[in-house]
Amino acid sequence: MTEPQADVPAGTDAPTRRLSTLDRYLPLWIGLAMAAGLLLGHQVPGLHSALEAIQVDGVSLPIALGLILMMYPVLAKVRYDRLDTVTRDYRLLVPSILLNWLVGPLLMFTLAWIFLADLPEYRTGLIIVGLARCIAMVIIWNDLARGDRDAAAVLVAINSVFQVLLFGVLGWFYLAVLPGWLGLEQAGMDVSAWMIAKNVLIFLGIPLLAGYLTRTVGERLRGRQWYEQRFLPRIGPFALYGLLFTIVLLFALQGEAIAANPLDVARMAVPLLLYFALMWGLSMLLGWAIRLSYERSTTLAFTAAGNNFELAIAVAIGVFGVTSGQALAGVVGPLIEVPVLVGLVYVSLWARRFFPDSTTARGGVEQLDHSATGR
Repeated sequence: MTEPQADVPAGTDAPTRRLSTLDRYLPLWIGLAMAAGLLLGHQVPGLHSALEAIQVDGVSLPIALGLILMMYPVLAKVRYDRLDTVTRDYRLLVPSILLNWLVGPLLMFTLAWIFLADLPEYRTGLIIVGLARCIAMVIIWNDLARGDRDAAAVLVAINSVFQVLLFGVLGWFYLAVLPGWLGLEQAGMDVSAWMIAKNVLIFLGIPLLAGYLTRTVGERLRGRQWYEQRFLPRIGPFALYGLLFTIVLLFALQGEAIAANPLDVARMAVPLLLYFALMWGLSMLLGWAIRLSYERSTTLAFTAAGNNFELAIAVAIGVFGVTSGQALAGVVGPLIEVPVLVGLVYVSLWARRFFPDSTTARGGVEQLDHSATGR
């Protein structure tokens, strides 16, 4: 999204004051987009037919463009040339991969089945949220909590690559295979690994390639300082604009279902709250137990707890349709995630006292310029 404000020494300012206005009030913007969508759907009854008039592989073209738009600025910020700086640190890399690609999806699968066993569409949507590992907003939470910026940037790049390679297979496993192994009711679930992977390739692969090429060409022609200090701040807000545009259209088309089942939507908040709290807490404890510094433990915790809700929304819409409960669950994700992770920033700063070596050097890795840490 937008760039965080300049660094303020720890203890001199509230963490949220160092967020840009757009990021600080993200739940408010999402809420207003939801309300605008409901109003638009009520006032324009023919909107659904108009959006379906032009489709790309079953997805309305305006919605597809909005999904790609909200992913591109995020991936243009990733420093792809830093992959080797953290891949050499196995004490951080191995726990991060296990937490992100084993523990996280399995925990969300468990919570979704416990709390939403009778709501298969919402349950499936939350499982998709659990599979979409955070690749951008985590850099803001990590920076506010005084985590290791370099490690966070590299783990973001690793998660981006893993999502392209693994999301389709893991989605098929958790949605179609594992429930059958456990004897759980599938409710007519018909989804293939290719169906999910195809949408990941479209809505993550295209902006990932565009982001990589943009950074490579931009830095080669104008230099890294211009790219990160001038170009990125200009395109950053378009991630939020794309997200809000998608939410407006989704709620415009979902108005009747939401009005008919408001408590069902509220029920999704419970497993989401538990998920974010448990993932962050378990990761922070693990970092402390294996004697990582506070900075890297914090990075481990936020990269494990955060989710790429843009990708979750895109996959849900691409596979199940814009009027599906799965797509609606994807939108509820950030509405809960953002305020919870802001709260966990404060908890992280409080927990710093339990890490005596909280000023550990960052493995000799050059510190990232602050202007590259924004979403």
